[in-house]
Amino acid sequence: MGGTGIMAIGLKTHIWNNNLKSVVLLLLYPFIMMGVIWAVFWAVGMSLARHSATNMIRAYSSLDDLRNFPIKAADGPMKPDVSIQFANSMLLEYWPIVLTVIIIWFLIAWFMHTSMVRTLSHSHPVSRSEEPDLYNLLENLCISQGIKMPRLEIIETHARNAFASGIDDKSYSITVTRGLINSLRRDELEAVLGHELTHIINRDVRLLIVTVIFTGMFGFAAQMVWSSIRYRVFYTRGRRENGGGVVVAIFLIAIILWLGYLATLVMRFALSRRREFMADAGSVEMTRNPDAMMRALLRIAGRDHIPQTTGDIAMMCIENHVPFLGLFATHPPIEERIQAISKVTGTPIPQLPHTGPAAREESFLGPQQPATDGMRPNPWLTRGRRP
Repeated sequence: MGGTGIMAIGLKTHIWNNNLKSVVLLLLYPFIMMGVIWAVFWAVGMSLARHSATNMIRAYSSLDDLRNFPIKAADGPMKPDVSIQFANSMLLEYWPIVLTVIIIWFLIAWFMHTSMVRTLSHSHPVSRSEEPDLYNLLENLCISQGIKMPRLEIIETHARNAFASGIDDKSYSITVTRGLINSLRRDELEAVLGHELTHIINRDVRLLIVTVIFTGMFGFAAQMVWSSIRYRVFYTRGRRENGGGVVVAIFLIAIILWLGYLATLVMRFALSRRREFMADAGSVEMTRNPDAMMRALLRIAGRDHIPQTTGDIAMMCIENHVPFLGLFATHPPIEERIQAISKVTGTPIPQLPHTGPAAREESFLGPQQPATDGMRPNPWLTRGRRP
């Protein structure tokens, strides 16, 4: 097993980088939000440029600072550069409010993230008496690493998946699905727990929580802006002087929000893919069993989807299959992860038997569930298995 030592190289640097990224995100996200808000104000200003200054004040008289907004032409069309002045004026006026809302949102989400994750994932905590085998597996791994044992939770679903969450020793947790417990062998389950424990040790989970909090804030703000725009469309319907400006505003703001959404997807992509390879390596280093890690991934492949969970939860899971050739995927394909483990450790890719765990799977779970309950074709096992 000397090859597994190679995979330990860079883990400390990875932890340091994750801590640095968490701090950078904390500092960067407020500026990103300010930029998006400025762009929204600019879009509104561009739409108003089609109308006279008098109509602008009449249509948006609820905003006090617009009354004092410098008007270049009293009754003539506004020039495009005035929309930039409009955005600057609005942002300078309201940035303290925006920053306060961002800080309050972050603090609430930071201290309530445990209950939020539990609610979104439909999980429940379990004790040693309820799940003695699973509890002992995790406890032994924690003892071997000299770390405090995270809270253990279970999602009652046939899907096969697991994830870690939390920001500190008091809030760290590892959540597994009932389908995973019932379909994996003991050493395979240990490998999955090692994978999730590595995410905690590497501080991946803290980085992800920070990302989820701020992307959630962006999504909520986008939804509120879109609802406000829809209300204004209905409110101003039939008003010739405002209708065209509203349509332009909707179009511009929709583009801004779409670009912002794509930016969050790219950020998730950048933060997530490499951490899965590192967690696989950490699990193999921890358990000294690359074959079990590969077998676990084989059994999870195609059966990972947890019904009724959000994209934020799926992002944290050991596997998050994305169709359309992995466009904006937060996880590398399982095939690549298995090949990486096999190549680095010199361990052949295992061939799963058609008995044993498969029999356990049917006796505990019954017949395979439909695709809506997390089942998809396994790209590695396409022949010879019972349905």
